Amino acid sequence: MNINSSVYVTALACLVLFCSCSSDGSDPDLENPVGETPSPDPGTEPDTPQEPIIEVNAIPASEQRVGNATVGYEYLVSGEYMSSGVPYDVFVAGNGENNQNLLNRNGDNAIIPHDYTAASASNGVRIVSPNCMSCHSGFLDDELMVGLGNHSGDFTINRANEIELVSTGVSLLYGQNSDEWEAFDQFRKGILAIGPTTTTQVVGANPADRITQVLASHRDKNTLEWSDSPYVALDEDIIPTDVPAWWLLKKKNAMFYHGLGRKDFCKSFIGSSLLTLTEKEKAEEVNEKMPDVLAYIYSIEAPSYPNDIDANLANVGSLVFEEHCVKCHGSYGENESYPNLLVSLKTIGTDPALSNRYSGPSQINDYFLDWFNNGWFGTDENPLEFKAEGGYVAPPLDGVWATAPYFHNGSVPTLELVLNSTERPIYWSRTFDSSDYNTNELGWNYVVETSKKDKYTYDTTLKGYGNGGHTFGDILTTEERTALLEYLKTL
Repeated sequence: MNINSSVYVTALACLVLFCSCSSDGSDPDLENPVGETPSPDPGTEPDTPQEPIIEVNAIPASEQRVGNATVGYEYLVSGEYMSSGVPYDVFVAGNGENNQNLLNRNGDNAIIPHDYTAASASNGVRIVSPNCMSCHSGFLDDELMVGLGNHSGDFTINRANEIELVSTGVSLLYGQNSDEWEAFDQFRKGILAIGPTTTTQVVGANPADRITQVLASHRDKNTLEWSDSPYVALDEDIIPTDVPAWWLLKKKNAMFYHGLGRKDFCKSFIGSSLLTLTEKEKAEEVNEKMPDVLAYIYSIEAPSYPNDIDANLANVGSLVFEEHCVKCHGSYGENESYPNLLVSLKTIGTDPALSNRYSGPSQINDYFLDWFNNGWFGTDENPLEFKAEGGYVAPPLDGVWATAPYFHNGSVPTLELVLNSTERPIYWSRTFDSSDYNTNELGWNYVVETSKKDKYTYDTTLKGYGNGGHTFGDILTTEERTALLEYLKTL
């Protein structure tokens, strides 16, 4: 009875988006954040190369609720923010005891995987559900790193097929009139809803955006009550995202790649409970805990590059960075500064599908934005705001060396290819071995394929999976690019 794959639940929490290493090759006009085109200089010769026009919007800051980081960590890895799940005894019997205890947890949690948590349902039954570590922790060189996005999650399988087997087991063991079935039932309904509608085309791609839409379509925006029939019909598109690093959030004014998640970040975290939520009171209880979780996330620092760095070469790279990247991605070191810019699709040129999903009129778009902005999530004294302006956030680059693959959809395996668009492969694959890292190109070792072979091949021809755009690094010489990569190791 394999139920590990029900990891889908916390993909909702991994919507925190960062458009990996969008280092620009020109300077946006920070005094003109709407990107108005300046009048040409009448003294310029007609054939003189012109600087490209960089269209950006500055995202304003919002006050956040911040609590106790230590308390937040404990709640994150062991807290009861999930209210429905597989009965604990069924989970352990089906999966066996896991004695790795990577998070050093106690009690029931000590013998289950790090990306699951044991909790008590509202009727007292002990259950197991996926936790935020399912998406917001990952392995690098075989070590678990909390806050690193899970770069190897497999969402290519319809989880509804497996939940049917689990449902049969719970029904046979306890009966459908039992407390155990009641504690399991909402989890079952949630997986049946998202299972067939959120599958990706490649391992490592995350369907968090789609999962959010599916779960919101099944819940009343005010009461959060579940409906077996969706309130709105969804389209067929499952647009992938790459899970961002949590340590970037402290600098950001919008959580997501497309700049949607603004104002109260804590409210967005509660989205991780939507799959299993059985009553609005539980959401209100979790809401009181989220400032502690945010404090913990803010406390996470980017990991230091573990190998040797050529200091002289990095110094040269810092000059390249200052000339070509700093205005969009900010400066680092003693006087660091991050501008929080939303870069237009016209300027960035990366795959537009994720951004376009919310910037154009549609029934699901109207429903989704209204659901978050005008329902329970967006109408109290600490509202969450989803605002769609089009484009992608140029992220902070702290620890960027550790966050491969790159771009908002994980379509580029290395930073070298981020800086050289002409060499990006149409089809590529990797081993998903967390130690299979390329220290020269900064990212995963990869193999260029001639076509899609299996679910491990990244196919950039699919909608939402494109690897075009962000061509700013193409103007760099090989020497400049090498120096810039060395500098990026220091961030």
